[in-house]
Formats: sequence, C-alpha cells, structure tokens
Amino acid sequence: MGIHILTICYLIASVTFILGLKMLSHPETARRGNLLAAAGMAIGIFGTIFLFEHEVDGSKEHLSNITLIFVALAIGAILGFISAKKIQMTAMPEMVSLFNGMGGACAMLISLIEFNHYLHTATLPVGDIIFLTEELTTVSVIAIVAGLVIGSISFAGSIIAWGKLRGIIKDTSFKGQRNLNMFFLLVLVCAVALFIVKTPFTGSGLGGYSLPFADGSGSAWGITSFHIYLFYGILALSLLYGVLFVLPIGGADMPVVISLLNSFTGVAAACAGFMYDNQAMLTGGILVGAAGTLLTILMCKAMNRSLLNVIIGSWGGAAAAVGAASTDHGAYKEISLSDAAMVMNFANKVMIVPGYGLAVAQAQHICHELEKILEEKGVEVKYAIHPVAGRMPGHMNVLLAEADVNYEKLLEMEQANDEFKTCDVVLILGANDVVNPAAKNDPASPIYGMPILEVEQAKTVIVNKRSMKPGYAGIENDLFYQPKTSMLFGDAKKVLQDLCAEIKTV
Repeated sequence: MGIHILTICYLIASVTFILGLKMLSHPETARRGNLLAAAGMAIGIFGTIFLFEHEVDGSKEHLSNITLIFVALAIGAILGFISAKKIQMTAMPEMVSLFNGMGGACAMLISLIEFNHYLHTATLPVGDIIFLTEELTTVSVIAIVAGLVIGSISFAGSIIAWGKLRGIIKDTSFKGQRNLNMFFLLVLVCAVALFIVKTPFTGSGLGGYSLPFADGSGSAWGITSFHIYLFYGILALSLLYGVLFVLPIGGADMPVVISLLNSFTGVAAACAGFMYDNQAMLTGGILVGAAGTLLTILMCKAMNRSLLNVIIGSWGGAAAAVGAASTDHGAYKEISLSDAAMVMNFANKVMIVPGYGLAVAQAQHICHELEKILEEKGVEVKYAIHPVAGRMPGHMNVLLAEADVNYEKLLEMEQANDEFKTCDVVLILGANDVVNPAAKNDPASPIYGMPILEVEQAKTVIVNKRSMKPGYAGIENDLFYQPKTSMLFGDAKKVLQDLCAEIKTV
C-alpha cells in the first residue's frame, strides 16, 4: 500500500514541477509557481523518507537512518535560508552558480555511491573478473557514467564560475588552450566509450557468461580492476575538464555559461532519477535540463555566438583588451545633473537601459522612483532589457521586479530597438557591452555580430558610469564618444537620487 501512495506523491511532485515552471514565465505568478514547486518537492522528499521500501534479506524494510536524514535536511535548510536572506542582488549570480554546483556534486556523488554499491553486492567472482548483480544492465551503466561525467563537469565548472564572479579567480587563457580543451574532451569521451562498450571475454571458467555488460538477456555485468580504475579516471577527467572549459571564459559569455551549467545539473539529476526509478527526480531533472538548454540556445542567439564557440573558446580578457587599446576614440563630453534633469523633464519619452552598474549600486528602487516622478510630469518611461545584461540570465528583470517595476514596461531587445527612434532620451545605467555599436560596425571587435540595444537611434543618450573603464568584456565602447552621447559620472544610486531632486524642482 505504501509503495502506491509513494507513487502518487511522486506524481503530485511531478505535476507541481510542471505547473510551477509554467507559472515562472510571468512575474505576477512567479512567486506562487516557486512555492507550488517547492511544496511538490517537499511532498516527494517526505514521501520518500516515510514510505520508501527496500529489500533486505528478502524482506521489505523502510529507511533506517531517518535521524541522519533529518539532521542533514535541517543543516541544509538553515544554511540555504540564511544565504538566501542575506544575499545582495549583486551577488545573486554567485549564489546561483554555487547552488548549481552543489546540485552537480549531488549527482556526481550519487553515481559514485551507486557504482560502489554494485561492487559491494558483487556475485560470482571468476579470476580477475567480478560479475555483478543482474539488475545492472548496460542502460543502468550508461546512466551511472552519464551522471558522473555531467555532474562532475557541472560541479567543477560552477565552482570556477562562482570564483570568477566573486573576483577571486581571474580569466586564464594561453596559446593553444582551445586545442587542449578539445583534447581533454576527446579523451573523456573515449574513456566513457571504453567503459561502456561491450567487450567479449574468452577463456574457461566464466560460468557461461561471455559479455561484461548485461543486455537484457539475463547476463550479468562483468568488471575487472581496469574498469574500476577507469571509472575513477573518468571522474578525474570530468572534474579537470569542468575547470578548464570555464576557466578562460569571461566577459559577456558568463550568463551563457551559468545557463549551460544549470542545464548540465538538470540532466545529471535526471540520470540519478533513472538510476533510482524515481519519477519526481526524473521529471524535475528533465525540466531543468530542457529549460536550461533552451535558455542557453536563446542566449547564444542573442549574442550571435555558437554554443560550441562558448564551450571551447573565450571572449574578452587579453584579446579584447588588445583590440580596445589599439583604437583612438577621441574625446567624450560630460553633462551636469541640472542639464540632465532639464532634458529628461521636457522629454516626451524616456527609455532606461539597466546594467550591472545599477545592480552594484543597488539603485533599482530609486530608479523606480525616478520613473514615477517623470510619469507624474507626463513623460512616458519604459525599460530596455538586453537578454545578456548583468551576470546571469534575467538578472535585470529580477532586479527591477524587486523594485515593483511594472512588468509591462520592460521591453525585450527587439521591441526596444523598434522604439528607440521615437525616443527623446535614453538613460543608460551601468550597461556597457550590450549598447556598444562596435558589435555592428567593427568587424575587428571581439563582440562583432552580437545583437545590441541600438540606443544611438534616440535623440539624446545619457550614460551613467563610475568611470571610463571598459565593461566586463574588456573593450572600449564607441557609443561614449558619439556627438549625441553625454557622460554622467558617479554612483548610480547617488546620481539617480540627485536627478529625482533636480527634476522635482524644475
């Protein structure tokens, strides 16, 4: 009876995951969707703890280590709650990378535990070959190895991404790095294929078994010491590749990398769900993997990059800096707070372009205040959102949603580009690479071909930055030196506060 109730629990959890993901597509329902999916996860977890049965010496038994499970749950819940409450919006990408890495580590550990579990329940040792239980089929082996490889890459890559976002790990690139990454990837693929491929054993005394992997005909899986060493070699190679493929990546590629690693963790979780025949884990993993993959593809499209180029290449860093240093941009002009307030006050339409500088200054609330002040004076205000602005997918949307900005005012890149030509003033708050005209005009630029917000079509462009230092991709912005562009230097929060005060007095 308990097993049937557990199946219902998993079905409920799977349905809530799907509905929750659907509700996340709109800010008005996103919070409820998140809570709904969390409730489904709780049902799946507690159903497993109290209803799951496993066979011991021919009899069914429930889990016996419930105390340890609840201690682990309590520790994780407390740490997660405190981290989520204390985290600043600017550090949200770091937390996402770190939590995603923990998910990859879980999938990696599950594969390790399952592999050793089958070793310890081995039957029929014959010479150097140990034939394992008949339940371990080739498909099961593929699931174990896939979870190990993908989970390890996700874990190692996410930790490196966390360190880069945190500023404690720098972009590292050297000549031939792409070739080295491809070499290690090829070695990893070959090692996995060697581990999984069916290799016939010959000789006497094999108990009638001739294949090392079960194929559904009742044959058991045979393993030698070579396979054991190879398994742990695959683990080491996967961790190494996870480090190497993220280490050189920087600049505007970071949101894509975070999205890709998130999809890896989802796929690894789905493999674990297959191993345990757990429908909730399988459904959740598939949803995360599919959503992350689709988001990664969309992000690559928005940047005019191929996914392969992101995985084996690097963008920004030294190469970008060299290209930027060789260009003479001329002079830029500044604008005073009073002049900026006057221009915006008498505009018919103002577009605000948020960037990472807005997040660093934690100025989203005062930005919303500026929007309300302008609207009270009859100015139409909208926000132009680039899909890769910030440090993770949807960073600017989350930032503005926190300040209760109306979602309908957030325009995607294509919509915003259609409206810039009718815009009187564009106010850029900390955005850099996503508004750089070099992406359209300079074939030598490392961001050439990336779709951008075409803010230069507006009548007046005001750029708020702390200084003239290059953006995250490491290149100068041609926009800052154009005749219709004016620089308004200072911390975004302080500048916006002063702008609000000035506009009120106009």
